[in-house]
Amino acid sequence: MAHASANPYADLPRMDDLLTASAALIERHGRTPVVERLRAEMDRSRARIAEGRPADDAEAIIGRATDALDTAPRPGPRRVLNAAGVIVHTNLGRAPLSAAAVRAMADAAGYCDLEYDLDTGRRGSRGAHVDGLLAELTGAEDALVVNNCAAALVLVLAALAGDREVVVSRGHLVEIGGSFRLPDVMASSGARLLEVGTTNRTRAADYQQGDDVAVLLTVHPSNFTQDGFVTQPRLADVADVARDRGVPLVHDAGSGLLAPVEHPALADEPSMRAAIDEGADLVLASGDKLLGGPQAGLVVGRADLVERCRRHPLARALRLDKLRLAALVATLDAHRRGAGGTVDALLALDEDDLRARVDALRGRVGGTVVEATTMVGGGSAPGVGVTGPVLRLDLDHPLRVAEALRHTDPPVIVRVADEAVLVDLRTVAPEDDPLVVDALRATLPTATGDPTGGPDR
Repeated sequence: MAHASANPYADLPRMDDLLTASAALIERHGRTPVVERLRAEMDRSRARIAEGRPADDAEAIIGRATDALDTAPRPGPRRVLNAAGVIVHTNLGRAPLSAAAVRAMADAAGYCDLEYDLDTGRRGSRGAHVDGLLAELTGAEDALVVNNCAAALVLVLAALAGDREVVVSRGHLVEIGGSFRLPDVMASSGARLLEVGTTNRTRAADYQQGDDVAVLLTVHPSNFTQDGFVTQPRLADVADVARDRGVPLVHDAGSGLLAPVEHPALADEPSMRAAIDEGADLVLASGDKLLGGPQAGLVVGRADLVERCRRHPLARALRLDKLRLAALVATLDAHRRGAGGTVDALLALDEDDLRARVDALRGRVGGTVVEATTMVGGGSAPGVGVTGPVLRLDLDHPLRVAEALRHTDPPVIVRVADEAVLVDLRTVAPEDDPLVVDALRATLPTATGDPTGGPDR
């Protein structure tokens, strides 16, 4: 029979022995995290001894370390399954990339001709891969891409306005994601904002104000709508004012629709090509919304103005890396070939195929197939969506179920509405349907806390 030593601290296992016994844990998590966790558990055991309690043995220490490491949040971003009914979901990474874009990123992950001219063997330009293609698709003279649309706006105003006035409607001074407000973003460029009109009514004549004006700016409200006693001038009318004043008109189109489309969900969404046709000198947009590409800020328009932006020092600070550049080129090339982007494809899913998938899901987990609207979302086409079949699960505790689904592997994100969980497969790849089934079947019996509180069967 073993006896405790006179010095209880001497009964603690040696770190070398703990590490030898933790080989499987090290294989899963790496040596450094395991060493740090074991040290923390040893400190915890020493604190127990100081309180007069016995020392923990190796099994207890390794067990606690295993529980802590195996349940710790994984380094992100993690893959999730989006069954929430929002296509361009800002919190879930906005538009999903196409398979072609993903392949292009993988091809560019090693060495690539990012800034190397294969014909001459000399230094090339990363813009040569994308600028001409983007200009072609929007009908612009030239184009430039940077990190995101907010960066594009800062760059354009810094290059064209400096510390001079930028005339903008009060109705266009929106708040974008993350509580960032457009006036603050614009002010960071050094330009001076001259607000004209009112929140709900601005006319083209209002853009005549200002004594030291460098730019007229219009902003498409891509994340909200205004109804009622509302007036905003046509872009072409503001372009006339800009020409009369001899200053450029910059239009922030936001959502990244390259050209007008026929799909009813996007019929009223302004495009970059249309803005150029209506007289905007520069048009800005995001790459990861309706375009269906990676995060990027797209700048298209007059060649002389684009060149001024390209030569500004901020352009280098805000430029795209090789991976996003590769994904963007692949996305734009798909649009040029008429294949469209991932957002187009999700909006145009065959309803019979979608209904068959939802019916199959209902057959595996229960519930009811109902009609619901999948929103375009993500600062694009506010309030607009497409109706289709979704699975409705009437549950006693829908929020609890939604939380449990967020902790499956991979996490499944659903929508809770009218005391029910709605599972929308439009934004789930068909090959991932079995993962949704597994997550629901694993979650529903326990998440409700009551076997009778699950879905109808």
